[in-house]
Amino acid sequence: MKTSVQFRLIREDEMHALLDLYTHFGGDDIPLPDEDVLAQVWQSFIGDPKISCVVGEVDGQIVASCTLIVVPNFTRAAHPYALIENVVTHADWRKQGIGTAMLKHTLALAWEAGCYKTMLLTGRKEEEVLRFYEKAGFSRGEKTGFVAHPDWYG
Repeated sequence: MKTSVQFRLIREDEMHALLDLYTHFGGDDIPLPDEDVLAQVWQSFIGDPKISCVVGEVDGQIVASCTLIVVPNFTRAAHPYALIENVVTHADWRKQGIGTAMLKHTLALAWEAGCYKTMLLTGRKEEEVLRFYEKAGFSRGEKTGFVAHPDWYG
């Protein structure tokens, strides 16, 4: 039986559901700040019209998510470009096509916003993960990505 997933934008009351999903990234992360700081970040995140947090929902549970950021631009005839970050699927729901479908849905939102390209970076090196992104519509080898971190971030 095929899983029925609905894709939508996250609601204002779902911060903790998203944070719970983020525990399925795997690997190490630095600890979250206190609840007051989280609430401030959440309001900034949820209230920014250039940011869309797409979620995949199955039977009322958020099982996948990614963040789409649309960036205004003065090149390419002033068409914006987009970034996708924080792509995650709950461990119990992986390998069912949910992540691929979510990324395709999110790309459609970027195209609807008039973006001329959408970029995504991953720190993962496994061939299976790279093929997952290709299956969702991304190509590797077009650009070279670089990342810088402030000194305080490990």
